[in-house]
Amino acid sequence: MKILVTGGTGFVGPKIIHALRAEERDVRALVRRPDRARRLADWGVETVTGDVTDPASLRVALAGCTHVVHLVALIAGRPEDFDRVMTQGTRNLLQAAGEAGVERFVLMSALGTSEATRNTVPYFRAKWEMEHAVRDSGLEHVIFRPSFVFGRDGGVLPTFVKQVRYSPVVTVIGPGRQRSQPIWVDDVAGYFARSLDEPRAANRTFELGGPETVTWDELYLRIASVLGKRRRLAHVPFSLARAGARLTQALPRAPLTADQVEMLAGPDNVVTSNDAVETFVLPLVALDEQIRRAA
Repeated sequence: MKILVTGGTGFVGPKIIHALRAEERDVRALVRRPDRARRLADWGVETVTGDVTDPASLRVALAGCTHVVHLVALIAGRPEDFDRVMTQGTRNLLQAAGEAGVERFVLMSALGTSEATRNTVPYFRAKWEMEHAVRDSGLEHVIFRPSFVFGRDGGVLPTFVKQVRYSPVVTVIGPGRQRSQPIWVDDVAGYFARSLDEPRAANRTFELGGPETVTWDELYLRIASVLGKRRRLAHVPFSLARAGARLTQALPRAPLTADQVEMLAGPDNVVTSNDAVETFVLPLVALDEQIRRAA
């Protein structure tokens, strides 16, 4: 087995690659910037320079590969950027994977992707199109839809911890009643590693969540409890948060975009079945322990 991983230099990608290398699997990473892949090379990962928007580079990257883990995604950008990188980039990769005789294609999607949300923001539209391209490709596949992915060195949890640690009044966007099911990044990596050769996973879509479901208010108060802090919560209406995001989203390192506020205002971000837990039987990190690890 030789595995091509795309998006391996982001937040989740290195954790998945590390999990694969811990099992001594043969990994090749497609990278746009080789200077960001030095850690992967230290782990014994072969790197190849390329881009999902460049079909020729994908054919080179896939030579000799039997499996693909596709993680490339945008967090913010113009609608045409989401279409070019996520939607068309996935189609390019699937085309090259089919030509290379890839045996299984594993896709990172996102919880909340659905027929109902596909027209709300470009991110969900792109994820929806990516999922359908994978299902229609004829390749054996596995699709994962994680809830919020928490980690020590990326994602949103370190930001939440800083908010609670340093501010006596913590700002919560919206009424604080939407529920989520945060999952630790290394648990996500475990699911991906298991998915490559688990027969029961073939051609299925799995929702991934941690062992606990919390509202946004409950999450912030849990963080405060773990840190030993007493905090008050101040709620900012979604309409005001959207307006503020529109004013600042064009700035470098803007904290939030209007589309991200729209996603926060959407349905609860919780799993609807235990299929992943029953299929892969992985121990999951409890929420308080996730917070402690990020603190």
